[in-house]
Amino acid sequence: MNEQQLIELLSELVKQPHESEWVEFKLNFHSPEEIGERISALSNGACIHNQPFGYLIFGVEDKTQIIKGTSFKAKSAKKGDENLEHWLLTRLNPRIDFTIYEFDYNVTRHISIYIIPATKNQPVEFKHQAYIRVSSITRKLNDFPQKQAKIWKKDTVPFEKEIAKDGLSAADIIKFLSTESYFDLLKLPYPSNQQGVIDKFIEEGLIVKNNGYAITKLGALLFAKLLKDFESIERKSVRVIVYKGNNKVETEREQIGSKGYALGFEGMVDWINSQLPANEEIGKALRKETRMYPEIAIRELVANALIHQDLTEKGFPMVEIFKDRIEISNPGVPLVTPDRFIDAYLSRNDKLADLMRRLGFCEEKGSGLDKVIFYNELFQLPPINVVVTENRTRLTMFCYKTLNELDKKEKVRACYQHACLKYVSNEKMTNQSLRERFKIEDQNAATASRIIRDALEEKMIKEDDPESKSRKYASYLPFWA
Repeated sequence: MNEQQLIELLSELVKQPHESEWVEFKLNFHSPEEIGERISALSNGACIHNQPFGYLIFGVEDKTQIIKGTSFKAKSAKKGDENLEHWLLTRLNPRIDFTIYEFDYNVTRHISIYIIPATKNQPVEFKHQAYIRVSSITRKLNDFPQKQAKIWKKDTVPFEKEIAKDGLSAADIIKFLSTESYFDLLKLPYPSNQQGVIDKFIEEGLIVKNNGYAITKLGALLFAKLLKDFESIERKSVRVIVYKGNNKVETEREQIGSKGYALGFEGMVDWINSQLPANEEIGKALRKETRMYPEIAIRELVANALIHQDLTEKGFPMVEIFKDRIEISNPGVPLVTPDRFIDAYLSRNDKLADLMRRLGFCEEKGSGLDKVIFYNELFQLPPINVVVTENRTRLTMFCYKTLNELDKKEKVRACYQHACLKYVSNEKMTNQSLRERFKIEDQNAATASRIIRDALEEKMIKEDDPESKSRKYASYLPFWA
């Protein structure tokens, strides 16, 4: 990697919401042993989270993720009389091919970075002990057997290709899977004979030849007539829960998906939308008795939760409907930092994502979040919010509030999301466009100016032309543009 590529990599890594099992920031060197433990932990963590590399970066403050620079020179560092890089390499098992880079972020800030490949087949040990990061702490991997098991399983096929049920005849395939739905959704003529169906399903990776025929987890996940027929994927059925108030104290009703995603998706989304409240009037743009949340946005978010879930994690996709919000969550942490959901797309379940799009359940390209934010603004709702915990991602849409009811953080987040939407639409945010987003009267332009100023101070947006003296015609971009 050249210096510019390294600078761009660092700029992306510091945008992560926090350190993770595959990214760690440090200011300065402490000990060779600490680096060895971190290399083991980050390689193992990258493997678990399906990342090609882990990163140990010297020169970044870990809590603030501010790039400050370091005095540590990783390439020339020694352990006694021995080169540190060689000392580390000989104490790792297996001897993964990590790479050390040193570069100047600018004239005053030097950076050292270890780029560590994700392990394959077995955990990486340092001095006969394997490590893993849990939150921001490095721990012994032996203390977390479930994480350890995931690494050992990585030498097997991906989840989508794993076998859900084998030893089947062609007639059994028709019995367990709704083959008609596949052809109907793709608008293809149904084959004139059973073998034609089998051949197409093999081509798609929905079944394989294995001790007769076998249904893959991808085939069962999408086209199972009954998910309970497949013990290994039944836990991936979607749960929809409607609560009586703003908390989980009292449940009104619950629906658990019993069919494969392709069979049950439309009915599930229709049922979710039927449970959402209507609002007598939402601002000035919409008529009375309009449903509170845009149905097309709900559809995109539910599809994303299915596509981007970590299928190897325990848990299931969930939709929770409260009086004041709807929360859509899935197991696993995202591969893209939440601030970049609107413009970046990376799926850990490529075949599932491909088929879901071809079947017409979600956007052809991207995450569909631009569409979600567009309709969220049209309905004049508060900004969406994304929360990532250790093993779950939750996105929340909130019911209508007036501008005065939004707190400062919500206004800044709405401003940022508006700037992102404009940017991916090849436009730029202005005071006027933000007024239109919030339905602020022209004579109250100062209100929009205050929100923009707060977003600038929070570094969520930036000026398109910092040299311009005109505030009236200023335009703004998201911070990453």
